[in-house]
Amino acid sequence: MDMTAIPNLLPILPEMFLALAAIGLLMGGVFSDEDAVPTIHLLTIFSLVAAIAILLAFTPTGSTFDGAFINDGFARYLKVLTLIGAAVTVMMTMSYARFQAFNRFEYPVLVLLATLGMMLMISAGDMIGVYLGLELQSLAVYVAVAINRDSIRSTEAGLKYFVLGALSSGMLLYGISLVYGFTGATQFEAIAASIMAEGGAGLGVIFGLVFILAGLAFKVSAVPFHMWTPDVYEGAPSPVTALLAAAPKVAAMALFTRVVMEAFQPAVLEWQQILIFLSVMSMILGAFAAIGQTNIKRLMAYSSIGHIGYALIGIASGSEQGVVGVVVYMTIYLVTTLGAFACILAMRRTDEGMVEDISDLAGLVRTQPFMAAMFTLILFSLAGIPPLVGFFGKFYVFLAAVEADLVPLAVIGVLASAVSAFYYLRIIKIMMIDEPRDRFEPMAGELRIVLTASGGFTILFFLFWTPILSAATAAAQSLF
Repeated sequence: MDMTAIPNLLPILPEMFLALAAIGLLMGGVFSDEDAVPTIHLLTIFSLVAAIAILLAFTPTGSTFDGAFINDGFARYLKVLTLIGAAVTVMMTMSYARFQAFNRFEYPVLVLLATLGMMLMISAGDMIGVYLGLELQSLAVYVAVAINRDSIRSTEAGLKYFVLGALSSGMLLYGISLVYGFTGATQFEAIAASIMAEGGAGLGVIFGLVFILAGLAFKVSAVPFHMWTPDVYEGAPSPVTALLAAAPKVAAMALFTRVVMEAFQPAVLEWQQILIFLSVMSMILGAFAAIGQTNIKRLMAYSSIGHIGYALIGIASGSEQGVVGVVVYMTIYLVTTLGAFACILAMRRTDEGMVEDISDLAGLVRTQPFMAAMFTLILFSLAGIPPLVGFFGKFYVFLAAVEADLVPLAVIGVLASAVSAFYYLRIIKIMMIDEPRDRFEPMAGELRIVLTASGGFTILFFLFWTPILSAATAAAQSLF
C-alpha cells in the first residue's frame, strides 16, 4: 500500500471532531428520553468550544486533499468566529426550549452539522469543496427553519428557503461547470493560473463567474437574491433566526472572499463591477425597506441585508486592506447581532408567549432598564454611530473603498448608513419615550450573559481592538 496516498488529516482535525460529535449526540438522543434534551444542548456547546481549542492548539496551518482543503490564518480566524456564533446561539436556545415546542434533541445536532458545513466552506480550496460545504450547511439549516412542525409559519418559511436555496445551488453548480469547462480546473489556484495563461477571463469564464457569484450572493442574502430573507427570518422560530443571522453569514462571507480573491483574482475588473452592484443595491434596500417594518425579526432581516452590503464594499475594493475591513466588519456584526437577538428572545409575556411586534418594546426603559440600556447601545452600534464599535467596522470598509478609488461607493455607503439610522433610532424612541406596555418575563440567565457581553463589547471594544485588528490583518495577509 502506497503510504504517500493517505492525505494529511491534521489540518482537518476540528471538522473530524465535530462530525464524530454530531454522530455521537444523534445516537445519544435517539436512545434516551426527553429529559436528555438539556444535556444534549450542553454537550453541543461543549463540542463547539472543544473544536475551537483543537483548532487553535493542535491544528497546523497548511492544505490537504490536494489543496481542496486549506487551513490558513484566514480560515482559522473565521472558523473561531463561526464556532463562537454557533455555540452562543445554542446557549440562547436553552431558555427558549423550556417554553416552546422546541424541546427536541435534533436541533442542537442540526446546528453541529450546519457548523461543520460552514467550516468546510471557510476552508474550501476547490469548487467541489465549496459545493459540499454549502450543501451540508444549507440542508441542516432548511430542517432547522421548519423544526416547529406545529407552526404553519415555520413550515412555510422552511419550504420557501428550501425551494429558493435549491435554485441558488443549481445556479452555483451551473457556474462551476462552466468554469470547469473553460479552464479545465476546479481547484482555485489552477483556475487562477488558467485565467492568467489566457491573458484574462474569456466570455465562458465570465458567464461561469456570474452564475457562481449569483449562487454565493443568495447565501449571504445580497440584493437581488435576498427575496427569501425577510419571510424566513419572520417565519422561523426565533432561535433559528438568531442562528441564520449570525454564523452562516460569517462563513458565507468568508467563502465569497476566498472565491474571488483566490480563484478569480486575475479577473478582478470583471467581478469588481458585479460586487459593486450587489453592494450598492443591498445597502439601499437594507436602508429603505426596513423603515416601514413592524415585526422586529423582519426588520433585522433588512438590517442584515444592509450590513452585508457594507461588508461587500471591502471585497469589492479587491485589496488586502479591504479583506481586513471585511474580517473586522463580520466580527463586529456577529457580536452585535447576537446581542440584538438576545433581546428579541427575551420578548416574552406569560399570557401571550413570544411577541415580535416592535410596539411591544414600548416603555421598556421603565419596566426593564438593563435590557433597554443594552439594546440601545447595540442599536446605536448597528447604526454605526461613534464612538461605538459599529462605527469602526464601517470606517474600515469605507477607507478600503476610498484607497481603491471607489469613492462613490463609500459615499453611497455613508448615505445609506444615515438613512438606516432612522429605523434603529425609532426603536430606541419607542423604548425610551412611549407609554409602557405589560412587562416581559424576567430575562433568562443565558440571554442576560450574551446581552451583557455584547453590550459591553460595543462600548469597551478598545480593550480588545488591538488583538482583533492584528489577527484580522494576519488573516487577510494569508490570502495574498
